[in-house]
Amino acid sequence: MKKIIPLILTLLFTLPIFAQDVTQDTIQKESWFKRVFGKRTVVVHDTIQVHDTVIVFSNRYIDFDEDPIEMMEMEEYRGIIPLPIDTLDTDDKFQKVILFDNGNWIFLDIPKPDVPDFISDDHWKTSTVHAYSDINLQDLPEDTTLILCDSTHHWHIPGEGQVVSAYKLRRSHKHQGVDLGVTFGNPIYAAFDGIVRVALPTRVTGGYGNVVVLRHANGLETYYAHMTHYIVETGDLVSAGEIIGYCGSTGRSTGPHLHFETRFKGQSFDPERIFDFKNGVLRDTVFTLKKDYFSIYSHEGQSDAESKAAAQKVVPKRTAYTVKKGDTLSSIAKKHGTTVSKLCKWNNISQKKKLQIGQKIYIEK
Repeated sequence: MKKIIPLILTLLFTLPIFAQDVTQDTIQKESWFKRVFGKRTVVVHDTIQVHDTVIVFSNRYIDFDEDPIEMMEMEEYRGIIPLPIDTLDTDDKFQKVILFDNGNWIFLDIPKPDVPDFISDDHWKTSTVHAYSDINLQDLPEDTTLILCDSTHHWHIPGEGQVVSAYKLRRSHKHQGVDLGVTFGNPIYAAFDGIVRVALPTRVTGGYGNVVVLRHANGLETYYAHMTHYIVETGDLVSAGEIIGYCGSTGRSTGPHLHFETRFKGQSFDPERIFDFKNGVLRDTVFTLKKDYFSIYSHEGQSDAESKAAAQKVVPKRTAYTVKKGDTLSSIAKKHGTTVSKLCKWNNISQKKKLQIGQKIYIEK
């Protein structure tokens, strides 16, 4: 009896290992040694309904042209169609293993995003955040039509949070994206199907912190900055809505948020022209990107005439003055032909601020 009990336990442990592998086209088998001692997959407790798939069991073909759940409840299929009870990850994120209640399992191929190869042929730089530094604004067309989504390409809000800082000139600094008030540690999602061009840490990107840049089939690039960490790598295909990292406050950041940018050929434009973050929706499936939109003064809500006027505005040049012994805000303002109130506005300081020798005071011209 003592010898029988361990034998029974061993058989119970190894029984799933010998379960038959059934795929649509071929039966794949592995050695006993590899199944026992090879890399095991991790159970993910989600549910997959198998649609438009042919499953083979006991040499019987069952075509799921209709809802498989309804078919499982039909008397003629009862006992023939096993119930899916769980899924397993594999080394390929576009392939899952479905477990059934009768001990069988099958591979399920998940459709990959349709990302053409040619999008990685142009200015494909993976070690720097910006790839199009040699393309000038004047070289771009007056308008470009971008298809954002269709029946095969989807979209997803990049982070669950409202806009806390818009696309604008902020203290003489171009804030070339929007800051979304995403809670620390919450997921960051790919806005559209695409391929990872950049996945770089703070030590390389500086102000962006841990950042991911995705390139999309229409030529658009989306930036996701300040993350605690990212979970994708350069060259990875990603689907809209796929988690690419988690919200943080790395880089030049005053608190947890997602800095999200939209760029075309390296030129940024207001992401709110594409997304209505307040209501969590895409504004339209097709977007006409006008050359005027690349101005930091051009933003969602303006008329075409207002955008054209905004594009004519010149961003002031900013220089730094180093405070010397005896300097005051008044003396610095007089020396540079400006006012104390403007100095305070440019530097976000109070008129009562006590200056320190060596401090930088920024002047706009």
